[in-house]
Amino acid sequence: MTKENILIVEDEPDIQELLKFHLEKHEYAPVVAGTGEEALAILKSRSIVLVLLDLMLPGMDGLAVCSKMKQHRKLRAIPIIMLTAKNSEKDIITGLEIGADDYVTKPFNPSVLMARVQAILRRPGIAKPDADETPPIKYGPLVIDPGRHQVTVKGREVHLTYTEFRILQLLAQNPGKVFSRSQIVEYVRGEAQTVTERIVDVQMVSLRKKLNLRDDLIETVRGVGYRGKEV
Repeated sequence: MTKENILIVEDEPDIQELLKFHLEKHEYAPVVAGTGEEALAILKSRSIVLVLLDLMLPGMDGLAVCSKMKQHRKLRAIPIIMLTAKNSEKDIITGLEIGADDYVTKPFNPSVLMARVQAILRRPGIAKPDADETPPIKYGPLVIDPGRHQVTVKGREVHLTYTEFRILQLLAQNPGKVFSRSQIVEYVRGEAQTVTERIVDVQMVSLRKKLNLRDDLIETVRGVGYRGKEV
């Protein structure tokens, strides 16, 4: 069985070795990059299923790497776990808005990090080599393709973060049903712990802005949460 390649983007040798040890222990194949520029070159030449991305890198920082990945057609579906010493809610929201799938603060428990890795790779819609295609969801003017992690509005592609995509997918698959913020958090996060109820509201604002929607498809239910309208 071919091991899945996970890219470590980290400039500190001790942390590189720690991550390599635990990834190999869990039967993954670690690939290491010490800079953002090196990481992007590897991503364009190797099959990578997930990126562990340090934010504080020499030269191009982790936020820039994440942004460039999400702008690249072939790289945007690769999930990213950011590793950083910053742990404020503002920093977490910034990372998620740029496109990170999860956010782990240093110092971290390697067992917890490996659980996050496994949780993300078990999630539906994560692009993997030779993965089966999931049929697209047609929802009003939107076409949501879980297999490609892709959304189009009247034929125009819109780039969403993993969290935004999962929220939209949940509402589109259950039109008319009201979901509380806590239910949305549970659906989105799996075993991850970085998505909070306040972050759901922030992600919803971003989602509506990107899709140019107000209450025509996604409706705020005052005091409860959100629902996708029946179309």
